[in-house]
Amino acid sequence: MKCLLLPVICCGALATLAAQGLDPATLLKPASDSWPTYHGDYTGQRHSRLTQITPDNVHLLTLAWAFQTGQSGQIKASPILVNGVIYITTPDNIWAIDARSSRQLWRYTYPKNEGFHIGHRGAAVYKDLVYLTTPDAHLVALDARDGKVRWNVEIADAKRGYWSTNAPLVVRNHLIVGVSGDFDNLPGMLKSFDPETGTVQWTFYSTPPPGTAASISGGATGGQMWITGTYDPDLNLMYVGTGNPTPVLNGPMRPGDNPWTCSIVALNPDTGVLAWGFQASPHDTHDWDAAEVPVLADATFNGTPRKLLLQASRNGYFFVLDRTTGKNLLTTPFAAVNWAQEIDKEGRPMPNPAKEPARDGRLVAPNEGGGTNYRSPSFDPKTGTLIVSAVDGYGIYFFKKEHGDYGWAGADYGVHGKGFLRAIEYQTGKIRWQHEIGGGSGAGVLTTDSGVTFTGDSSGNVLGLRTSDGATLWHSGIGSVGNGPITYLLDGRQYMVVAGGGVLYAWTLPQAPERP
Repeated sequence: MKCLLLPVICCGALATLAAQGLDPATLLKPASDSWPTYHGDYTGQRHSRLTQITPDNVHLLTLAWAFQTGQSGQIKASPILVNGVIYITTPDNIWAIDARSSRQLWRYTYPKNEGFHIGHRGAAVYKDLVYLTTPDAHLVALDARDGKVRWNVEIADAKRGYWSTNAPLVVRNHLIVGVSGDFDNLPGMLKSFDPETGTVQWTFYSTPPPGTAASISGGATGGQMWITGTYDPDLNLMYVGTGNPTPVLNGPMRPGDNPWTCSIVALNPDTGVLAWGFQASPHDTHDWDAAEVPVLADATFNGTPRKLLLQASRNGYFFVLDRTTGKNLLTTPFAAVNWAQEIDKEGRPMPNPAKEPARDGRLVAPNEGGGTNYRSPSFDPKTGTLIVSAVDGYGIYFFKKEHGDYGWAGADYGVHGKGFLRAIEYQTGKIRWQHEIGGGSGAGVLTTDSGVTFTGDSSGNVLGLRTSDGATLWHSGIGSVGNGPITYLLDGRQYMVVAGGGVLYAWTLPQAPERP
């Protein structure tokens, strides 16, 4: 029996959720029975220490359960797991389900709105509250026990063109949320809210609000921060990628490099103050944001232990930075590129004027979809590889004649494109192996200590690969995979969870028969 009003609560669910709660301190070292934040932990590595599922037994995986959301849209969110409960989202919706059985505990549906329903990245949990961002750029706090609204605040003005698909990042008593929006004159913003009350603590602008004196952006706006960042507790710095400048593609309207668009920025999470910035695409004219995940790794580089930041960026280049200072250590392509004429002394690819949009069109690689995009990579410490869903693609960039010399620019997304899963050696940028996945996939990547990589291809399969060489070990057809797989251990059993279309699936190994 279910209540008729939203949120819907299954009978008995309140007892199950009575002990719900997440101490933010546990995010520093999450337990194996949880996936408490968008990336699983603060590093963004999406790597699990679990070893029950191995290259030798992954072919035995069997379906444990499937949860039907009833939504026609694709699930793009990473499931969040806290205290045996999974929270999964689509635009305007969040479900709490039992991680062992997929039994629905409650569901909350946000009221009908005019926001941009492009997809959703996921929820966040703080103590006994669960947070949902909305297509009309609101932040809603729900009671984790029953899904009832505790508060609802505006992140940004949706009437101006902002929306939010962001999975918030919890750092101590800060709930950090970004927004999206490609309309002109929208400054890129990241906000920190008090997780108890919804009060704004600080706002960071990647491009300045209109009227700001002595702006360094060259007249550019944009630079939205729509993918969840990462955090180093030792340095007390969070890292986030920023979006493309606006007007989109139209470079002559905004001269100069246009910082801090298409950049990786390091911020103090207590104040929002910028510590450093690195621009992946100076003066972008191809819609290649650098919002992709800034992955953190403590590893040796050129014989010296370093605090590293790795990013496979949408512009087709792989970057390695010292995350303490922002100094570039390596820049090299990981996908088809032809747009840069050189790498400058700061490690930035510098645009080739011959590849700027033109009336007769310019064939440019990557295409507008990028060498990669929102789909999360995974860093495997054992092999020293960042495993990335990549595309070798070409697009035609042009100006439309009816709008004058610089009135409006456009792009053909894909004259040609082919998708691969690529394992990039972090010290050299060399591709150790690649696995063809068709025309490109929306799936993120998960690696485990046992040497298994999980992802999806463009044919609707979830894949289990050998991390050392990319060989296929297992697959199952589930429909279009649009999110990043997660894994956890409950009751001594390891589960792997991923979405296909609007359904969330969980696999596990068969249970051994009980001894007589």
